[in-house]
Amino acid sequence: MNLTNENYFSPKADREYMSVSQYKSFNECEACALAELNGGYKKPMTTALLVGSYVDSYYEGTLDLFKAQHPEIFKKNGELKADYIRADEIIKRTERDETFQKYMSGEKQKIFTAELFGCMWKIKIDSLLPDKIVDLKCMSNLNWGYDSRLNRWNNFVSLWKYDLQLAVYQEIYFRATGNRLPVYIAACTKEEVPNIEIIDIPQWRLNECMEELERTLPHILDIKNGKVPPQRCGVCNYCKSTKVLKEPVSFELAGLSDKERKEWE
Repeated sequence: MNLTNENYFSPKADREYMSVSQYKSFNECEACALAELNGGYKKPMTTALLVGSYVDSYYEGTLDLFKAQHPEIFKKNGELKADYIRADEIIKRTERDETFQKYMSGEKQKIFTAELFGCMWKIKIDSLLPDKIVDLKCMSNLNWGYDSRLNRWNNFVSLWKYDLQLAVYQEIYFRATGNRLPVYIAACTKEEVPNIEIIDIPQWRLNECMEELERTLPHILDIKNGKVPPQRCGVCNYCKSTKVLKEPVSFELAGLSDKERKEWE
């Protein structure tokens, strides 16, 4: 399948290729990710995601198209809703910074594919420069958060697996072109006073992420290819919407995810 901007996010492309977003979905809930892949479920579009897409589309040069495709961002009188006025403010803040603009001045939305750890992957780079790969992130804030997987506080880059995403981008680009480039995040925030940052992901961390990916990917591929059944997380919207009660649970287990219940038992 020849990938283009028009079919990159299509169901067929998702079945033929692995992507970082798909990998992360399987890590969050195997059952939900497989249902999405098979067309049985679609995650709702939230305002937070739309605001991020608004900023992304500006840097892609497709903001007018985005506005035409998303009438829900406008009030009845045709004015932008408050969240998207804030998005314009975020954009203006990034435009005032020379370094931010330099990092976002590369080729936009460049697609690359390559084989990695037993399957084909697809990536789309936000800003590709001759000497670097840059990914744009529009965040609520740049604060550290609690990582329940590791039972400790972690910075937002690792918390949301953006380091793993850029590790994949670097490796797929290298396999497609033979050129290994350093990777960066161009981050901006949705705060009342938007914050901005350019973040360098060190090679040692990228290497660690690739080791994690190589270790965990075979199980995900087994689920995707129908070799093993997916596990339900028990707490996501998909699991809640398809939940079937069988018997009462002990009060100690109420509200826990399926994994936490098994660990408790």
